[in-house]
Amino acid sequence: MEPSQARPLGLIRRLLIICAISFVAPTQALYFFLEGGTQKCFYEELPKDTLVVGNYKAEQFDANVASFQPAPSLSITVTVDEVFDHDHRVVNTRGSSEGRFTFSAADSGDHRICFTPSHATASHGWLSSGMPVGGVKLTLDLTTGETSAIESTDKGKISDIVQRVKDLNARLHDIKREQVFQREREAEFRDQSETTNARVVKWTLLQLVVLGVTCAWQLTHLRAFFIKQKLT
Repeated sequence: MEPSQARPLGLIRRLLIICAISFVAPTQALYFFLEGGTQKCFYEELPKDTLVVGNYKAEQFDANVASFQPAPSLSITVTVDEVFDHDHRVVNTRGSSEGRFTFSAADSGDHRICFTPSHATASHGWLSSGMPVGGVKLTLDLTTGETSAIESTDKGKISDIVQRVKDLNARLHDIKREQVFQREREAEFRDQSETTNARVVKWTLLQLVVLGVTCAWQLTHLRAFFIKQKLT
């Protein structure tokens, strides 16, 4: 094969490899820069019932080391508005410099996703390296429609919740067993009480019968005694 024919074939192979890699990637990862408390927005067109999960990480520029470093005092406000529905807001959350947000598209159309940093040092200049002084670098990893990937990332949390539910069920079974035991003891105590009361009633009736017989015998004896004394 001639060198002039080999070069186009090699170029085509490289393009095919790049296209294949781009189709395999399940998420959209990007980063952009924010100035102080300036809001940064972008639009995403989503079909109906699409689940969107975004993971973000914000870093603030440190002039001492001339690089972006994590800032614990930095917070990010995330808002998502449905442009097609008169800017109806579906997400409005404020978190730390690293967090996550989730929403589902109620209908097909454009969605405006905005990020606003706060407690960041305002920038007033540029260094020789071209980095903003006090600027914020926000890295965003957006997953759309990948429910299986989302479920796989949440597998640990779901397993923890399932384990807690199992523990609660076990405790409920223990409480139920204890209640059954208490009912059995209560029924046994009730039976003993009823038996004791029946015996008391029988003994009382027997005493009344004995007293009645004794009284009748004494009356009869006294009557006979008085009659005998009267005759004599």
